[in-house]
Amino acid sequence: MVRLGLSAAERAEVWGRWKRGEPQGVIARALGCTHPTISKLLHKTGGFEPVIRRRAPRVVSSADREEISRGVAAGRSSAALARQLGRARSTIGRELARHGGRAAYRAGAADAAAWARARRPQTCRLATHARLRRCVATKLARRWSPAQIAGWLRQTYPDTPSMQVSHETIYRSLFVQARGVLKRELLQHLRRRQTIRRPRVRLDVPQGPLADAISIRERPASVEDRAVPGHWEGDLLTGTIDSQVGTLVERTSRYLMLVRLPTKAAPRVSAALARQIRTLPAALRRTLTWDRGRELAAHQQFTIATNVAVYFCDPHSPWQRGSNENTNGLLRQYLPRGTDFSRYSQAELNRIARELNQRPRKTLGFHTPADKLAALVASTS
Repeated sequence: MVRLGLSAAERAEVWGRWKRGEPQGVIARALGCTHPTISKLLHKTGGFEPVIRRRAPRVVSSADREEISRGVAAGRSSAALARQLGRARSTIGRELARHGGRAAYRAGAADAAAWARARRPQTCRLATHARLRRCVATKLARRWSPAQIAGWLRQTYPDTPSMQVSHETIYRSLFVQARGVLKRELLQHLRRRQTIRRPRVRLDVPQGPLADAISIRERPASVEDRAVPGHWEGDLLTGTIDSQVGTLVERTSRYLMLVRLPTKAAPRVSAALARQIRTLPAALRRTLTWDRGRELAAHQQFTIATNVAVYFCDPHSPWQRGSNENTNGLLRQYLPRGTDFSRYSQAELNRIARELNQRPRKTLGFHTPADKLAALVASTS
């Protein structure tokens, strides 16, 4: 049996399932249709659910137009029709003038014409303000996210509404190319190389057991409120051909350090991380929270070398070091999946970390991690 398309109810169900985070294949099986059918529907509007057209309560309805048509045929005046419908006399007069006058007024034709006029697309601000469009395109080319751009614009031009735009408008202008506002080439600068707006779904990544691990539940309570700097979260970012990079993120400032790791052998990982940590002032060396990966099995040697206590997340709970997880996502712009990380020198990794530390963050009020850490160091020295 060949399906000719999705009904209105089925399209509504597709968008409901999509917003709940269901994959396209699961949606297709649930509705008994093909994957391309779902994909075509979602990509048509860039993953954004189209707005359902509704008639505003204040406008003349189709039932009102039927009454007007019958009243005109009966020779009733505009004032009488206005009293009957509970509307202003001028509203009835404009309605008649707009659709051919008393001699040519027909309810069906008038309703269809009004509905067609209301369909005209609303031009977004990026299309009408060239300066704003150039500014957004420049920041996208510098790998700023739409949320970072929107926050920076609000902070930089607080009294100029024409130089402000929401991050959703930027995403729509990128993903819905029919708007013709931002070039499709700018999509390559987004952190996630996608052409459709996807709902956020968190996936847990299980790790192996770890002996002698001190649980995150024993970590001092002062770490939680991020008031004191020097508490770090760490992980490995993996590439191809057994390559990996160590990531260290300071919880208060979200400041990032990258560590070149030629191997995942626990003693060498511990030694490399210790060398990096020892470059910091003593006030910034307090604790380290790690996932349950066996690459830090030599955590006791790390603590002896740095005097930094190591705490491990609960099994299958990488979200307990969320600052590091979020930063790893940002790093995929610079170190994408399928890349051999062994080709990067420590100097190149430092350059990547420096560029990321100079990008504004929404969670920091659109200040940069570098500025935040500098202020923290100045306040504690």
